[in-house]
Amino acid sequence: MSTPDKSKSKETSTNPRGIPYAPFVDKVEDYVSSRAEVEGTLKSFQEMISKYQFMEVNTQRRAAGLKDKIPDIRKTLDAVRFLRTRTVGFPLSLPQMTTPPTDPDPQPQPSSPPLATTFELNDTLYAKANVPATEDVYLWLGANVMLSYTIPEAETLLVGKLEGAERNLVNCDEDMDFLREQITTLEVATARVYNWDVTQKRKEKGDEEEEGGDKGKAGGKTASSAPSGAAETADNG
Repeated sequence: MSTPDKSKSKETSTNPRGIPYAPFVDKVEDYVSSRAEVEGTLKSFQEMISKYQFMEVNTQRRAAGLKDKIPDIRKTLDAVRFLRTRTVGFPLSLPQMTTPPTDPDPQPQPSSPPLATTFELNDTLYAKANVPATEDVYLWLGANVMLSYTIPEAETLLVGKLEGAERNLVNCDEDMDFLREQITTLEVATARVYNWDVTQKRKEKGDEEEEGGDKGKAGGKTASSAPSGAAETADNG
């Protein structure tokens, strides 16, 4: 009963995001049968390293974008939850609130005074504004798109986006560790194939030198026997 090749099965498998495993070279002879195949094998490994490095750079960029995006989503979510506390007749149970109200039965008054706050226009410019109690908010969705949502809808949307962004960031961190591991595996494989090629080259060179030495000795014996034969011929004459 034949046993499956673990190295080949691992080579064709992938991580949860579909990134393939790099081939692990335990025996160079499994990948290279002669020195003529070394150059092609090394080139193949180098191409795979380049692909993994490209994926690593893209994953790093995605992770950096998520790290910038997550704090913005949290700030927006906190603002929506704060506005919800000022809405008339908002639900008593707010499990998602960052700081739940201390009053067990909060009942905001319709005549709540507007909230004095500031809006950031750019990095160094702010504008003052009075925000009345409201049941609707407007959210930027990107690409110059803004939509109106009720406060519960906005909170649900932002909670989902925050959970998705945090999950994607965890996946990015796992993928970066995985990609670094595959790059290291291929670098080790490259070194093993290269060292095998050097060893084989030295063996071939040693065999050639040994064969040349044997031929030289054989030629020396033939040359040394020739004068004696000539001498015998002269004596007979």
